[in-house]
Amino acid sequence: MNARIRRGGTALATSVAATLALTACGGGTGTGSAADDVSASTSGPVDGGELTFAIGNDPISLNPSGTGSGNDTLYVTRQIVDSLLYQNPDTNELEPWLATSWSANADATTFTFELRDDVTFSDGTPLTAAEVKGTFDDIVAAGAKSGALSSFVGYEGTNVIDDDTVEVDFATPNAAFPSSTASPALGIVAASTVAIPFDDRATGEGVVGTGPFVLESYTKDVETVLAQRAEYAWAPSALGNDGAPHLEKVTFQVVPEAGVRTGSLTSDQVDVAGGIQPTDIETLETSGFPVISRANPGNVFGVYFNNSRPIVSDVEVREAISFAIDAEEIRDTSLNGSFAVATSVLASTTPGWADQSSYFAFDRAKAEKLLDQAGWTVGSDGVREKDGQKLSLKVAWITNFGPNQTSLELLQQQLKAVGIEITLEGGTVPEFLERQQGGDYDFAWHNQSRADGDILRTAFSTGATNYPRITDPELEALLQAQLAAGDPAERAEILAQAQERLASQYYQIPVHELTSVIGTQPTVHGLTFGADSRLDSLVSTWKDAD
Repeated sequence: MNARIRRGGTALATSVAATLALTACGGGTGTGSAADDVSASTSGPVDGGELTFAIGNDPISLNPSGTGSGNDTLYVTRQIVDSLLYQNPDTNELEPWLATSWSANADATTFTFELRDDVTFSDGTPLTAAEVKGTFDDIVAAGAKSGALSSFVGYEGTNVIDDDTVEVDFATPNAAFPSSTASPALGIVAASTVAIPFDDRATGEGVVGTGPFVLESYTKDVETVLAQRAEYAWAPSALGNDGAPHLEKVTFQVVPEAGVRTGSLTSDQVDVAGGIQPTDIETLETSGFPVISRANPGNVFGVYFNNSRPIVSDVEVREAISFAIDAEEIRDTSLNGSFAVATSVLASTTPGWADQSSYFAFDRAKAEKLLDQAGWTVGSDGVREKDGQKLSLKVAWITNFGPNQTSLELLQQQLKAVGIEITLEGGTVPEFLERQQGGDYDFAWHNQSRADGDILRTAFSTGATNYPRITDPELEALLQAQLAAGDPAERAEILAQAQERLASQYYQIPVHELTSVIGTQPTVHGLTFGADSRLDSLVSTWKDAD
């Protein structure tokens, strides 16, 4: 088996890999593992033991390509399925996993993957090109039910060349596809899984992958229990373990309250706690609990306007809201210096990021002037009015990240100061997703993590989710052009233009970047974040012997 991704097959294989390896200025991208150095223990890695991991949300769906609750879902499914490629979190380079190499044709419409010949699914059946085809065809057939569909724009089909060679074809260029294959959502499942109706896989029953763990049990809103695969032996070399996982069992406990998760960690009830709040970081560190953190790539936390709503369909109103927001005050009040003030819709750690801060500055007087120009006058209650309608907006947001409420309450005060009233309508992840799809809101507050600038297309293209409901031919052309660009410099330039278009039209107002934070017991080692700042495979994670 080849130890490195093949570069000489075609010019584009090199180009696409280089595109994915673009590094952005500002913000660290280290994996931030907690004492993963073997020297942390005199005995080195220990085989055996069970790990209890507190997460904030029920996974909702254990079908890898289904629609779940975000990070917490991917924390679990990452352990069950492997990917064709692995995106190294230190370099953003694509490296071998189930595929030993890959190549692409000149226009990024055909991708060929050479597979390992020693991989088995947890039911004992071998991995072949047929299972890759089955997985990808299944995602496309599921349509909007699949959270991975946006990676298959222009998909024509997957061809089995032989047992160890598979070719994926697109009608239009898809330069971001190789990086997409590194995500858990495109993890390869067995033929027996594809045979189960898509909706029936949410509980994980019948989901068979090649990953280092298998599902032992799932109790909704309580816990997901995974058991070790003793025969596993094909983890990416970057993870440092070429054999079975050290841990015998992993239990993901659902603990919605962030403070309770932290308390469970400090009282030794759990080994790891995810979604640590900024206010708890210093407390954990000073108490001797290692903290793992990594800046998230992807779309930042900020204001995402619903352009189908009459008031915010006016760019002058959107621009006024932008100048009324003091992003630095929000960051300093609800978070801390570990979270960067955003300078673009993309986080500064995302390949393809470009600084758009010139469009965003706190200027209350300018905000008021713009609203005056747009015909919104201050009423007797301090809220602006126009043609008998108040400048009152609904805000959709998710309650699973503690600082969200503090950030939005401060945002509410900042907008009130210029005569804008906002009503905060928070909810769980499913409730937020339902509100997004229904469109009964004026702007949403959220973020999305992915280690590729193509996440802009996923979020804003008319051919993808496009919850902001934008109809902008110029933006759409840029989003499609970056997907077709094989040259890394060309793609980076197009992504910069797309970010500028989003900024200049104020379709989105960036506020702060996200940093993922996990707290662990000092006895836990080898736990790391992947390139998307989500939990990596736990194949190398271990605990000190009792």
